[in-house]
Order: sequence, then C-alpha cells, then structure tokens
Amino acid sequence: MASRCPAARLFGRARLPRFRVALMPCGFATVFRDPTATAQGVLWDLSFGDLAALDRYEGVGQGAYVKINQPVLRENASPVRALVYIGRPGVNLGRAPDDYMSKIVAAAREHVLPVDYIDFLRRLGGETVEKTSRFRAIKNLTNL
Repeated sequence: MASRCPAARLFGRARLPRFRVALMPCGFATVFRDPTATAQGVLWDLSFGDLAALDRYEGVGQGAYVKINQPVLRENASPVRALVYIGRPGVNLGRAPDDYMSKIVAAAREHVLPVDYIDFLRRLGGETVEKTSRFRAIKNLTNL
C-alpha cells in the first residue's frame, strides 16, 4: 500500500462481517458474501489521489474489480463504512504472480491478524497447514 498510495494512513485491523476471502480462478483475491464468515484485514485512510491510484492498480476502470461501501468493525474503535474491492468473476486479469498469496500472508502476519485466520490464508494459497489444537497440555515441571 505504501508504494501505491504514499499518503495512505493506517487505521489498524478491521473485520468485514458476513464476507469471506476467496481466490478467483485467475488467482487474485476477492471477498464474497457469506453470512457465516468474517473477513479480516487492515483499514487504511486514503486521499482522493491515492484512491485514484489504487483504482488503477486494481483495474476498476477495466471492470476487474468493483467497489462497494460496507460497514467494517475496527479493533478498539467504533465501526465505520469503508470501500471494499470485489473481483468480478469472468474478467481476465491474467494469472496472479507466484508470490501473490505469500505477500498477503506476510501482510497478515505483519499486522498481527489472528493465527487461525493466517492459517486460513495459507491454506487458500495452497500451503499444507497442520491444524493446531485449541487446547494444549501444560506440564508442571517443578516435580521433575
């Protein structure tokens, strides 16, 4: 985001209820409505100039993505409405770069998204991720 939108300001982590992250056939990410899911991410404040640059990058003018206005839940703050880019099925965007999902996972780690959500993104990108137990044994080492 910093390279495409230099005036962008990070607001922090946010959740988009009733949406799920998915990959389009070309390998690029999108979200779609799912009443049982919540998409996790990061919220940015953009200037109009940065918004135009992001639109160009995302191919909004070519019909690759459309923008919708949705309420998002910010961490430790009140909800706000935000622009969300949604991929249009059937639009030929070319193939996503080989490191596309690894960059998304790296950004999720950098912004400390929940571990189970990062694992979901890793699996979405084709990685084999072992399921971790929600409960772990704690040993009392004082009697050993």
